[in-house]
Amino acid sequence: MTLFDYTIEATSGHARAGTYITAHGAFTTPLFMPVGTHATVKGITVDQLRELDAQVVLANTYHLYMRPGADVVQEAGGVQRFMAYDGPMLTDSGGFQLFSLGHLMKTDGEGVSFRADDYDGSKHRWTPEQNMAIQEALGADIVMQLDQCMGYPATREQVQASTQLSWEWAQRCLAAHQRADQALFAIVQGGMHLDLRLESVRQLQQIEQASQSAGGRRFDGFGIGGYSVGEDHEVMFETLGQVARALPDDRPRYLMGVGNPTTLVRAVREGVDMFDCVLPTRTGRMGTAFSSQGRMNMRNAKYARDFGPLDSACDCKVCRNYTRAYLRHLVKQNEMLGGILLSYHNLHFLIDLMKRARQAILQGAYEEFYAEWMASPAAQDY
Repeated sequence: MTLFDYTIEATSGHARAGTYITAHGAFTTPLFMPVGTHATVKGITVDQLRELDAQVVLANTYHLYMRPGADVVQEAGGVQRFMAYDGPMLTDSGGFQLFSLGHLMKTDGEGVSFRADDYDGSKHRWTPEQNMAIQEALGADIVMQLDQCMGYPATREQVQASTQLSWEWAQRCLAAHQRADQALFAIVQGGMHLDLRLESVRQLQQIEQASQSAGGRRFDGFGIGGYSVGEDHEVMFETLGQVARALPDDRPRYLMGVGNPTTLVRAVREGVDMFDCVLPTRTGRMGTAFSSQGRMNMRNAKYARDFGPLDSACDCKVCRNYTRAYLRHLVKQNEMLGGILLSYHNLHFLIDLMKRARQAILQGAYEEFYAEWMASPAAQDY
């Protein structure tokens, strides 16, 4: 197998189990990827990431560009050496973070200008070409094109304009990206409009066909962006499956920024392979845990004298060693250990969930796995 080969080992309905090759090793799908925005997964050490079998870890281009700077990370030998992590990594383009800046950002056909008020108020401008150069300097195994993300709700005209801009920028990113050891994923946009999303898919495929005809490269995978931006998840599922299955079968399909357990289970059924989200660590720091009984708020008084494990169905070291009463005590006292332990458990929960999903696909039994999950208390995770 060669770099960026994606081998589908089994399917069960639309669900897929595969293996993808990167410069820092292979990973299997479906999988959940922990988010390490600043080259660290909050509260989680690199050794713990290995314990968790976190196959791929994310870092954020915007935040690393701002601090410590892409030049510092490059001088360190790339993001893996910078954070002492030796597994596959992915950097997102920072486009969503720029979208989050709101009125501090202005987009035009050539690029995006923004003021970094969340740092020092300095002014910056990115073109797709500059964004590719920054991500090449950071050195992750997988990089994402620069795109424009629209919030929800938005007018069809706004979504159509941003979708077109995103595929135009995809073309420029593909032409600018040079590192042969680094995969480039395009991003499908189109809001909640199925026709715009399918047009985005068609345009991205035409871009890579033209590139290959001229002796260039193709996209090494596809992100599905612009969901989980304010809409109800049921609205997302009205179009997600058709969008995912319109993408090429021989490359990974990555649903960006989605991390509820039930949403992952449902999206795998629709043909999605990869996921990321800050949800497991963010909710962990807020005192919330995923569990086989549904989402748990550890501030709840009913846990004050509950000396059972956090989740009796979970075999992570938090559930093996700590009681609900102790975890509630940590959370109520705002002790950092509480957020650390709940973050560790939540990451284990999602990573293990995707392992079980993969096993069900390999056994040709994903529909049974899906039905069992949806009928269980665990599905009540909102």
